[in-house]
Amino acid sequence: MSTAFVSRIKNSTSAINNIEDKVMNIQRGNDFLRNELIEAYQPFIKKVTSKVCSQYIDRTMDEFSVGLYAFNEAIDQYQEGQGSRFLSFADMVIRRRVIDYIRKEVRQNRLIYLQPDEEDEEGRVEDSYAEQKAAMDHYEESIQAENRVYEIEEYQKLLKDFNLNFKVLSKHCPKHVDARENAKEIARLLVENREMAEFLLEKKQLPIKDLLSMVSCSRKTIERNRKYIIAVSLIYLGDFKALKSYIQP
Repeated sequence: MSTAFVSRIKNSTSAINNIEDKVMNIQRGNDFLRNELIEAYQPFIKKVTSKVCSQYIDRTMDEFSVGLYAFNEAIDQYQEGQGSRFLSFADMVIRRRVIDYIRKEVRQNRLIYLQPDEEDEEGRVEDSYAEQKAAMDHYEESIQAENRVYEIEEYQKLLKDFNLNFKVLSKHCPKHVDARENAKEIARLLVENREMAEFLLEKKQLPIKDLLSMVSCSRKTIERNRKYIIAVSLIYLGDFKALKSYIQP
């Protein structure tokens, strides 16, 4: 861990509080500040990457390079008012990119290692092939499960910003299938409209007036399903890939 990084964390709370301002400055073209920020937060990148890989990752490893690219990507994609601080957003992007990298490696390794050689008289090579394939399948499933757990944790944090939680949502989930699908469609229309999406994230409420101009249902219907519509919208806006499977047909 660099001395500069430690001094920033311990002695300058303003440096932490203003990281979002720095990111906005970088997005306006300050490449010098971009390089400075990436350098300062390499320990953070290494920590997140190591946690995903369940092993220590140093700067010479491919996984660390993936984490660096992901941090840089997070700088470009971060938006103010999207419901999370920059470091939380960067954490999420790094995790997803590293997990995608691991999955890709697993798929490539299958092609390399899961090619059965000639069997002996007792068929022992065939058993080895089956065991290898089962192990690879199990490993990829464990990565997917970890990704789902992480997305749920991040989703809960995002819901909290809107004074929502799973207990509240269970009470306000539309009981009828048609009503749920209608609410999902409203959420989809909302997130596809940048101005309405920004309104939701900034004001923490639905742009009901604008929605009424796009849908055929009444204001009462939207207000009745307000919490469910917000919850579905946040899944889309947070780009929670694993959670999307629960709301898409």
